[in-house]
Amino acid sequence: MTECTQSSFGFHPLFRREVVAQFDGGDITSDAGGLLLREVDQKLNLTSRLGACFIDHRRSDKIEHRVEELVAQRIYGLALGYEDLNDHDQLRSDPLMGVLIGKAEPKGTDRRREQDRGKAGAGKSTLNRLELTPEKADATARYKKIVYRQEALDELLVDLFLDSFSQPPSRLELDLDATDDPVHGNQEGRFFHGYYREYCYLPLYIICDEFVLCARLRRSNIDASAGALEEVKRIVAQIRKKWPQVEIILRGDGGFSRDAIMSWCEENGVEFLFGLAKNKRLLKIIGKQLQEAKVQFEETKKAARVFTEFSYQTRQSWKRERRVVAKAEHLEKGANPRFVVTSLSAEKMEARALYEELYCARGEMR
Repeated sequence: MTECTQSSFGFHPLFRREVVAQFDGGDITSDAGGLLLREVDQKLNLTSRLGACFIDHRRSDKIEHRVEELVAQRIYGLALGYEDLNDHDQLRSDPLMGVLIGKAEPKGTDRRREQDRGKAGAGKSTLNRLELTPEKADATARYKKIVYRQEALDELLVDLFLDSFSQPPSRLELDLDATDDPVHGNQEGRFFHGYYREYCYLPLYIICDEFVLCARLRRSNIDASAGALEEVKRIVAQIRKKWPQVEIILRGDGGFSRDAIMSWCEENGVEFLFGLAKNKRLLKIIGKQLQEAKVQFEETKKAARVFTEFSYQTRQSWKRERRVVAKAEHLEKGANPRFVVTSLSAEKMEARALYEELYCARGEMR
């Protein structure tokens, strides 16, 4: 049988122009994969929606690159591996970049100044003005006049998540996490973090499955949960505005088992499941189970787990008793106890399943 090899690939048009990838010469690029990203962008309308999260104070009669185009150029550049703004002094001449950012004339033959002809995209200086505009800049600013609206960007992240569902889900698990973002110089706000043993920031993330609902850069001289409740309130309100009946479960490690967060959840019908740091009181409570796990290990020489649960209240920081599930585990290296605190009842989920199936699953968030 004749073996046919496809020699051309069609993509979304650029205004009245066809966009076709072929292998017969002509305009050649090493970044043709960007066309696949553009197909996704066309479907989600992502860069256009993101561009709407900015306020443009520039004079309209002086503008050659709309905010949506600048945002698209920077995002496509990052996605294609060009992190440095200096790279765009060459990328702007690639007709592919003109296609990706939606220029009507992707070869830049319609540019106003002669020195810009053949360069459809923006240069590094223009993109720099997009990224480094002060928060309170306005039309009176000399150079940097494109201001992002944080509340609009926050809302967009959740909207994109909500739009991904064809029908309302019955349950959502929101994972809270704080991790290190190392710094390598004298950046503003740098602090040494004892746990990570380095100078870093401590960004907060809230994730559901593969979707980032919140990404907030923070200094590292703070508690891991700092600001988390405010973000949770905003996200939960936005979700419930669309799906009032959806069950929401917050998950996080011991850095988020704070009374303020748990109390808010209890008052607002949001379930929670957080890690709980061990202490002498907790270890004493599960002493019998720890011994039982040790005996099992000595008999089988395999890791042994015994689960139990009880009501527990801290002596000062918690306002009320809460359900605590304990994993009394014994490994070759010795005892390995773990604790979680939750609002989920035993009738809804028994101890082992709560820990192994629901809590440990938070480690699989992308």
